Amino acid sequence: MKIGKRLRHTMRYREILNAFFKNGFSHVLYRLGLTEQRKKRDEEIEMQGNTNLHDVGVKLRRALQELGPTFIKLGQMISSRRDQVPKEVALELAKLQDDVESIPYAEVERILEFELGNSLDELYQSFEEEPIASASIGQVHMATLHSGIEVAVKVQRPDIESRVETDLEIIRDLAGLMESRIKWARTYQVADRFEEFSTSLKEELDYENEGRNAERIRKQFVDQPEIYVPKIYWTHTTDKVLTMEAIHGIKITNVAELDAKGYNRQEIASRLADSIFHQVLTHGFFHGDPHPGNLLVLPNNCISYIDFGMVGKLGKQMRFHFTSLLLYVERGNAKGIIKTFRKMGILSTAQDADLLESDLEDLIEQYYDATLTTISLGQVIVEIFQIAYKHEVTIPKDITILAKVILTLEDVIDRLDPDFSIMKAVEPFGKKLIRQRYNPKSMAKDTWEMVSENAEHLAELPQDINDIAKTLKRGKLQFDINIRDLTASLTRLDRISNRLSFSIILLAFSILMAGLVIGSAIAGQTTILMKLPVIEFGFVIATLMFLLMVYTIIRSGRM
Repeated sequence: MKIGKRLRHTMRYREILNAFFKNGFSHVLYRLGLTEQRKKRDEEIEMQGNTNLHDVGVKLRRALQELGPTFIKLGQMISSRRDQVPKEVALELAKLQDDVESIPYAEVERILEFELGNSLDELYQSFEEEPIASASIGQVHMATLHSGIEVAVKVQRPDIESRVETDLEIIRDLAGLMESRIKWARTYQVADRFEEFSTSLKEELDYENEGRNAERIRKQFVDQPEIYVPKIYWTHTTDKVLTMEAIHGIKITNVAELDAKGYNRQEIASRLADSIFHQVLTHGFFHGDPHPGNLLVLPNNCISYIDFGMVGKLGKQMRFHFTSLLLYVERGNAKGIIKTFRKMGILSTAQDADLLESDLEDLIEQYYDATLTTISLGQVIVEIFQIAYKHEVTIPKDITILAKVILTLEDVIDRLDPDFSIMKAVEPFGKKLIRQRYNPKSMAKDTWEMVSENAEHLAELPQDINDIAKTLKRGKLQFDINIRDLTASLTRLDRISNRLSFSIILLAFSILMAGLVIGSAIAGQTTILMKLPVIEFGFVIATLMFLLMVYTIIRSGRM
């Protein structure tokens, strides 16, 4: 590490530690081995074991606000993770303000002219000096192109990338330290959550990426005029400047103004839910942060999305799995949820699959008598995630983004129409996806793709075998086999072999009995042996063995 960079890291590290120490987190820093001092009041609170979570949230919000852009974004991300953070803390972190002192106009002009390669007069017919919004990463100015089109111009703060990079490197170190010393951090995979946050924040710093996201979602609604996505003007856009069509609408949660102007809130709620699930389940590419500030209502109950810095992506397989999860939740089928987790490939880290299934069954039991209109989809997902984390199951990043989207969606819709059911809204999309999955044409296409892929692997097999043979000759082939819960795995294998043996014996016995029946029929003799009706007696034994085998299979839940 260069001296200048090391010095920058040291100074920033000191600022971060001071901010947390000052705001009452000396006991956490002490547990991490970052300080030898502890505030007396912090020790008293920890001894009491009765810390007020609201107070913790307030102190954490103050510390993050003081530390600037990266930590404000981190706090906002944490506030959306109600599966991992207490509600009181999450609600407090949601208050983090992204409003900061605006960039001086002279600096804005310099950035625009450098990025776009022309004078401001040549670029825009008019440009308002005062920003309409000023955030930690950039600020927005209203302007007019020479064509007369009104636009919103987002300008990134100078040197923000290097500041964010320094903060991310320090937070990565802290996340690793937390996992090594605090059980809670290991359970909730804090280091992995940070990597997700880091990737998301870096993408948000690239305004060209945001423009591409906007255009991709805009194409999804080209035939749906009730949903509007503003146009991007690429001649006036770079990775640090974004020029997009200006949108003038009412904030979607401004219920008073919507009512005063005669908008239909029930229709707006329905359109919003449909538009989200259209993105998620039909296209697999969706707006990752649909909070009220990014949703505007236009005339005729039209909804406009803005700010596309964060998006989520779900592949075809993951969309199907997510739909299956929802349908199994609706039916109260814990075994189905487990089966879907297995197909998603996320059960490999579970400590005890049987215990996980038991916990899920207990959860589903709580919703057994509930109707679709009373079930909160977001709350169900949060509770499933909490159980998954308890058993050290890793949830895919894009599923966690989707959970956040659904939680945000429920909050917005609850203000518009408290009687609206998210579960009912998602049901038709899920059933359509299931029908498409099992459509003969789709199945034939998937089968052909699988055959083609396997054919490629088969063609490569001789070369792979040759490579292995060469490695063996050099004596460099190593095997590292690590089976978690070996005893349980061997027990299951033993059960399988026993059932297979039992089935073979039953089949052999059945063949023998069939031979006796046929033989006696041909010979025209009775089947009495030592005064016993052999065939009748054998039939009873075979029937009992068959019923026993069926019972054990059904009881095991592997039918």
